[in-house]
Amino acid sequence: MTRFGFVIDQRRCIGCHACTVACKAEHGVELGVFRTWVKYIETGEFPDTRRQFSVLRCNHCDDAPCVEVCPVTALYKREDGIVDFDGDRCIGCKACMNACPYDALYIDPESQTAAKCNFCAHKVDVGLKPACETVCPAEAIISGDLDDPDSEVSRLIDTVPSQVRAPEQGTGPNVFYLGAAQAALNPLMVGGDGAYITTEMHPTQRTKLAPLTPEAPARALTDIAHPPPWGWRVSSYFLSKGIAAGAMMLAVLLLLVGADGSPLADVIPGLVALAGIAVTGIFLVSDLKKPSRFYYLFTKPQWRSWLTIGAQFINLAALVALVFTVAALADLGGLRDALRWAMVPAGVMLAGYTAFLFNQCEGRDLWQSPLLFPHTIVNAVVAGAGTLGIAALFTDAPADLERALGWALVLGVATSAAIIGLDTFGKHPTAQAERAATNLWRDIYARRFWIGGIACGLAAPAVLGALFLVAGGTVLLAAGGALALVGLWFYEDAWVRAGQSVPLS
Repeated sequence: MTRFGFVIDQRRCIGCHACTVACKAEHGVELGVFRTWVKYIETGEFPDTRRQFSVLRCNHCDDAPCVEVCPVTALYKREDGIVDFDGDRCIGCKACMNACPYDALYIDPESQTAAKCNFCAHKVDVGLKPACETVCPAEAIISGDLDDPDSEVSRLIDTVPSQVRAPEQGTGPNVFYLGAAQAALNPLMVGGDGAYITTEMHPTQRTKLAPLTPEAPARALTDIAHPPPWGWRVSSYFLSKGIAAGAMMLAVLLLLVGADGSPLADVIPGLVALAGIAVTGIFLVSDLKKPSRFYYLFTKPQWRSWLTIGAQFINLAALVALVFTVAALADLGGLRDALRWAMVPAGVMLAGYTAFLFNQCEGRDLWQSPLLFPHTIVNAVVAGAGTLGIAALFTDAPADLERALGWALVLGVATSAAIIGLDTFGKHPTAQAERAATNLWRDIYARRFWIGGIACGLAAPAVLGALFLVAGGTVLLAAGGALALVGLWFYEDAWVRAGQSVPLS
């Protein structure tokens, strides 16, 4: 067996960027994106400073999370260990970008598909060396078979202490660094204010660098941008899917409180579910960089990906909600009531698969929480209760049905608050998760988190819901439901963005 890998000898690297230029020329890499790049960092204070160079690229992992999360096998691992990609299959979902712990993937501006270093596989196949290795003037880049004990890369690793990036991720990276400073490989040790030596600014601003700290003893002097792959559409998809799933799960509750015959219990849950699923599909497809290929999820599925599995769950939930709604409209009481019980597991699958999808994004430690699955279920109940509470304004619903929705809303936001407290302010297993949580509640997204998510999404609905349970009044229930929906979007948007706010390279 062959297992190709790289050794990057940081003792030799002179930071000339020849590898970057050669890679761009070899593969026609567009401006603004990179398959391999050189990051400059600086440690110490003037005049006792030292500059380090980090040559960064795909690590061709033994257990590559990008391969597992790809829903259409656009990324795959070859028998020789190279992680390659097929741009003709990629749908541009960007899940691989969040799964990679090394910031190695990007969206090609021309093809709108994912791309990365592929070890110059077309050259390796004919016995040639990768372009970056060929042009390196200091011979700081060495490639070879890691499973061959007589290869140069194996001899170097065996005789010189080496390091890999983010070993705690357990991906088995096959890029080994010799003589690299810890800060050159760990982005959490690098601070600064984004004022790079290549940045155009007034000369008087060049000295305004952020002070070094024990947590961040190095500054980045050159780097490349890694914009977060997922934005407001993913946050909105969380909400629309939660509304649909929550309405489905609450259908049984409405039967148990004896609301038979009320449109709010018989027809509206199904209609809300179908509308929520339709809007979810719109958000999902529109967020793809290649939306015209969305059907690859069904024609070229990769069944280890929770994006593929989730697409099937969406279809199943839509089918159950459709048959339930038809049975309700046709006044088929027995079939309708039987389907209420099917609506519950369908709703749980619809809401909960996202937790497993985000868990597959191994590059984002904030998303690896074991509380994510129950939190998605609880938030779906809140979203469903809030939406049905708003619908109660326009229907003649029994008081017991409205009270059931009120209890679901109040208990749901209370449970969500408890989970947020444990998940956000509790102990985090990694420094990356800790930094992301800090960005969520204290730094970058604090206003969105506290005002939108906590005050609007939890405190206000809890108060209004409690007042409704004490004094009645459908307006209170609807107002609490509306605020809960707004707050859910703000919290989930802040959470999605915070998870992507920590640098990986």
